[in-house]
Amino acid sequence: MSDRSSVTTAVDRVSVLEWQRARVRADRRRSRTDRSTVATDERELRREVAAVYRIVANTPDEGAGLQFPTGRELASRLGYPPAEIGRLPAAALDSFTGVGYHLDLADLDVGDVVLEFGCGSGTDALVAAVRVGDSGRVIGVDPVPEQLANARRCREDVGAANVSLWRATAEAIPLEDGTVDVVLSNGALSLSPRPERALAEAGRVLRPGGRLAVSELVGERRLPERIRTDPALWAAGIGGAIRSDDYAGLLETAGFDDVTVRENPWYEFVSDRARGVCQQYGVGSVSVRARRRR
Repeated sequence: MSDRSSVTTAVDRVSVLEWQRARVRADRRRSRTDRSTVATDERELRREVAAVYRIVANTPDEGAGLQFPTGRELASRLGYPPAEIGRLPAAALDSFTGVGYHLDLADLDVGDVVLEFGCGSGTDALVAAVRVGDSGRVIGVDPVPEQLANARRCREDVGAANVSLWRATAEAIPLEDGTVDVVLSNGALSLSPRPERALAEAGRVLRPGGRLAVSELVGERRLPERIRTDPALWAAGIGGAIRSDDYAGLLETAGFDDVTVRENPWYEFVSDRARGVCQQYGVGSVSVRARRRR
């Protein structure tokens, strides 16, 4: 009896051990599958954003099927001063897709080093270039080659020698820590599948006491998965709209304080579907100013 009991106990231990190992293997497979699904979804969202913003760069008119407004009239409605609009090349304004005006919140000064996420056609980068002067520098990054090509042509048109334009995403900025005075972004964070990483990058490259000035889409209520994973709504900036109550936490985690928020009631989508989703979930535009903790 004793021998048989010992054998049974040993077999039981082996069975339990094998079951535990099998469960670990299954969990690993499931984890890999989940990561693969997330990665696939993220790649799809990024592809859709790139496709839409190629249209913006090449045929920037609302008749091209865009869900959001573009152009000079939009910039004027959002509050860009007429003098700044008048200095910009037509090609920059034609492809302008901002969701707010926040350059007044940035406190740009002569000699500042400025980084802009998602610079697009270069509208905000070129305005900032005038404000920081020849002793300052503006670095615009964008992942869409057609947008960068447009921005570079506009830069040459106005002779903005203090503007550099690089291809990069907001989540991976090729700059050293603490080398920037101001970070700008106009609607780009809500196009990022990883906004927390983008904000962390902003905090990393800013000097202590540096300023963040952005305009973004936020929502009063948490968006359901069917909207968050809809490529068309994501490319419009709606699917990635951060819930208002979560924004402060993301900024704090990224190293920011002294936060100021201003609503932009003048921004409105052009498609019925986009407007309907915004009304249902309270999605709207805000401009935010924050300071990198010292």
